[in-house]
Amino acid sequence: MPKETGEKLIASNKKARHDYHILDTYEAGMVLTGSEVKSLRMGRASLVDGYVFIEHGEAWLDAAYIPEYLNGSWTNHAPRRKRKLLLHRQQIDKLWQKTREGGMTIVPLRLYFLDGRAKVEIALAKGKKEYDKRQTLREKQDKREAERAMRTRNRMGE
Repeated sequence: MPKETGEKLIASNKKARHDYHILDTYEAGMVLTGSEVKSLRMGRASLVDGYVFIEHGEAWLDAAYIPEYLNGSWTNHAPRRKRKLLLHRQQIDKLWQKTREGGMTIVPLRLYFLDGRAKVEIALAKGKKEYDKRQTLREKQDKREAERAMRTRNRMGE
C-alpha cells in the first residue's frame, strides 16, 4: 500500500481568526488512540470550542470534538477528552511565558494529516475587542465589494 503524502485538512477553526489577533503559529503532533485516528480519517472533527493549556510543562488540547468511531467497540474514546500535544521544550516554555504575561491565549486553528500523521496548528493569540471585530468585518466587506466592482467592470469591457 502506498504511503500517504501531502496535507489533508480535517477541520479548521474560522471563528478563532474572527475572535483573536493571531500573533504566532506552531505545528504540533497529538497523542491519539486508534479509534480517534480512524474517526479523523473519516473527516469528522470540530475545533470550535477547543483551547490549549500548559500544565506541568506539557501542552494539552482540551474540548476539541472528535466523534466516536462508528465501527468502534467498547474501546472507543471520549469525544471531548484532553489530548497531549507534542511540541519542543523551547516552544512550550515560550508559550507558557507568553500566556502568563496576560491577555494572551493559545487556540487551535486547523486539524490536518501531514504525510499520514495527525497534526494541529495552534496559535498564540490576543483577544479582539468588539470594535476590532467590526472593523475586520467592514474591511472584508469592502474588499469583497471592490472585487465585485472590478469583475463587473471587466465584463463590461469585453
